[in-house]
Order: sequence, then C-alpha cells, then structure tokens
Amino acid sequence: MNAVELERISKTFKSVKAVDDLSLSVPEGSIYGFIGPNGSGKTTTLRMIMRIYYPDAGSGAIRILGNDHSAAANDRIGYLPEERGLYRKMKVRDLLKFFLELHGHRRNLSEPIRSWLARLRLSDWADKKVEALSKGMSQRIQFIAAVVHSPRLLILDEPFSGLDPVSTEDLREAILELRRNGATVLFSTHDMHMAEKMCDYVLMIYQGRKVLDGTLESIQARYGADTLRVAVEGNGQSLASLPGVERVADFGRLAELKMRDGTDPQRVLEALIARGRVTHFELTRPTLHDIFVRIARPKE
Repeated sequence: MNAVELERISKTFKSVKAVDDLSLSVPEGSIYGFIGPNGSGKTTTLRMIMRIYYPDAGSGAIRILGNDHSAAANDRIGYLPEERGLYRKMKVRDLLKFFLELHGHRRNLSEPIRSWLARLRLSDWADKKVEALSKGMSQRIQFIAAVVHSPRLLILDEPFSGLDPVSTEDLREAILELRRNGATVLFSTHDMHMAEKMCDYVLMIYQGRKVLDGTLESIQARYGADTLRVAVEGNGQSLASLPGVERVADFGRLAELKMRDGTDPQRVLEALIARGRVTHFELTRPTLHDIFVRIARPKE
C-alpha cells in the first residue's frame, strides 16, 4: 500500500508553473526523500500533500493514507514546515499539550510529552517559555510538535537545516525509530549525504518536473561507474587535462573525476602515476551529490 499517491498534479502561480505534471508513489513504511534546487517545487508539492495548496483545476489526483484529497486525514499526519514558527509566549509543555489537543487527543497527554522531551534532551526546558529557547532548541520543539501525536505519515520540510551535529543525530535517530514503529516519512533536504544514508527512495524535482525517482542504487545505475575518486601527491597540476576526464570536483584531499564515455580508467591511472605518487584510486558510481550537480548546474 502507498501512503501517498500523486497522479499528474500541477500547480501554477500566475505565470509560473511551480509543479508540472508530477506523479509519485510513496510506499507505506518507507523513508522518501525530496531533493532539488531552491525554487524547484519541493515545498509546493509538500504543501499540496498537506492541503495548504490545492492543485490546478483539471489536474490529477492526490491520495493520502488511502483517502482522496478531500477526505480528512490530518489527525494521522505530522508536518514540520520549512518556515519554523511557535507561540513564543507559551511554555513548552503547554504548547505541546495544545498540539496534541489539535490532533484530537484528550487523555494521557503528559506521557508522550515527557517521553519526547527526554529523548531530545529538553526535559529541563518543559516549563520555560518558547522565547527563552535557542534557535536549535526551538527547532527540536517544533519537531516534537509534529510527532508527539504518533502520526502515520510524517512530512518534514528541511528538518536538519541549521541544526548542530548533535541535534542532527538526535533527529535522525528519532526519524528512524518512527519508521521502525510503522510511520512513513517524507522529507525534503539539501543534505545529499543524509539523503543517501537515510532514504529508501529519492525523488528529484527540477524546474517543477520529476527528473529522478527510485532507490539510490537504481538512480546510480542509470549513470554507471563513470567516476574516479583519486588522491595524488604531486606538483598540483590541474587534473582536468588528464586523458578522458570531462570534469573535476576538487575536495582538497580527494578529487572526483567524471570520465567521458568510453574512457579506460587504466589510461587515467597511468597519467596520474606520471604526475606523482597515487595514494587513492577508486572507480565508483557518482554520488547523489554529484548527480544533483550534474542535473541542476547551469549548462555552459
């Protein structure tokens, strides 16, 4: 069963087509990642799933947890918007009770609040006003507000943006635990490393249209093993002049070389050895980051 199904949906704002004929299926119990450049249509799509926006008239269908777009499923959905916002004068515990009540909970409100505050190491702030929290703490509280009612579908728009590494790990572990308990998680991110490690499926939207959709393995398989990851002790000569190399991404300690079709990696290795001592040489498929850049970088 699919938790989310979109069939040929579009959304236009005046003369701008933000989402263009988009179809996708999010399997129940999966972690599904949305990637794409700024302005590509990711947030607009998430807002249509949340019924904040509605598709253009005559556009296709949206089904959430087995119901069509007009049916009420909001009590089973958790949503973390890209634009964070909490009631700053409320105390943290009261705020989370309010969100539980919004989702129809009336009894046993204290236990899930206590549990989530402890899990994200915020217990000492339960009776503080939101305005006293740091930015990172506020983001973690907003995440708790999205999940405290145990949603079946969790929609997170850039959940890791601006978080320190420890808070990022806390949220990552919490998301994985929610998935283990049966929730479906759909999130957008610019962190390709996180998407690679967490997501069962990845969708890339570019200029409002779907350009990639599937598992990381199936996406990488479309490109083949056309990338060399190398490190050379030498005189700092440009690697772009190596035979058969189309593009170089230099990360300092390592460089990634995109080979032209038909290039023999052994020819590249021989040319590298002529320049200095090769300390790392690896033939690999492109990373999700590299695939993202190949699609989204303006063509010269």
